[in-house]
Amino acid sequence: MKAKITATARYLPKRTLSNQDLEKMVDTTDEWIRSRTGIEKRHLVAEGEATSDMGKKIADQLLARSGKSAEDIDLILVATSTPDYLVVSTAAMVQDKINAVNAWGFDIVAACTGFIYAMETGVKMIESGKYKNVIVIGADTMSSIINYADRNTCIIFGDGGGGVLLEPSDNDIGVLDSILYTDGSGSKYLNVPAGGSVQPASKDTIEKKMHYVIQDGKTVFKFAVKNMADVSKEIIDKNGLKGDDISLFIPHQANKRIIDATAKRCGLHEDQVFVNINRYGNTTAGTIPIAIDEAVEMSRLAKDDLLLLAAFGGGFTWGSMLIRWGNV
Repeated sequence: MKAKITATARYLPKRTLSNQDLEKMVDTTDEWIRSRTGIEKRHLVAEGEATSDMGKKIADQLLARSGKSAEDIDLILVATSTPDYLVVSTAAMVQDKINAVNAWGFDIVAACTGFIYAMETGVKMIESGKYKNVIVIGADTMSSIINYADRNTCIIFGDGGGGVLLEPSDNDIGVLDSILYTDGSGSKYLNVPAGGSVQPASKDTIEKKMHYVIQDGKTVFKFAVKNMADVSKEIIDKNGLKGDDISLFIPHQANKRIIDATAKRCGLHEDQVFVNINRYGNTTAGTIPIAIDEAVEMSRLAKDDLLLLAAFGGGFTWGSMLIRWGNV
């Protein structure tokens, strides 16, 4: 038994922050941001809008598009680095908001690779034979942990998310393979220093702005270029494929230069690669599911197409996934 995607969805908040807006906030320019990241604008949540609110909108779309009821859902997995609360999972909040009374769920924290980690978890739950309808969501409210006076980070990130419904498949349609990695020694290069058990919230941590994302951009870029490219090539080679066999490559949308380097390493042409970073920036766990839903909407995926996913994130985490597409 395999697990297949039977519905897709995405949600982007209405409010936007353009490069021109950022020019008024920090020492940067539209040209500088575009040339180094490929980003033109990003979306930000409305006041009072949380990650679970985005998750609810995504889950509602999945139910409507699949014809399922909330009672049909067995499991809800939410990949996020910006949960509503520290103790209660965002998955539990989504479960309550859509009234999925028969579902249980939990969050998965793997930064930008979170959606692939959550997909792998959902796939194995389906393959166990115990679960039939699994919602997998990747969503982040990055504006809640970004210092908009720090030009190294505020230009990169946006808010948003997407998701899929996984169901059993008894043929070759579905998730074929995945490769996942973690290297915790990279945690010091991309992190939120305070708010956990190492540095509990205090007046001092707040005054020192330790509850915002910090990153060593050069180190993260170097690791991301190598590892996202390597793991993408690894899964292609492992399955006896070549670049031309891949119908569509959806990479994590962190930086256009990283995407281009990965595509080149895998022998992929420009028309095989899905890019939307210019419109949304880096929504961390949200980038891949947002792109999957857009690709479906744009008819970029057809039955029996091979879809390749790849991501790299803080932790460090990275991974790839190979999917044979069905009728979605």
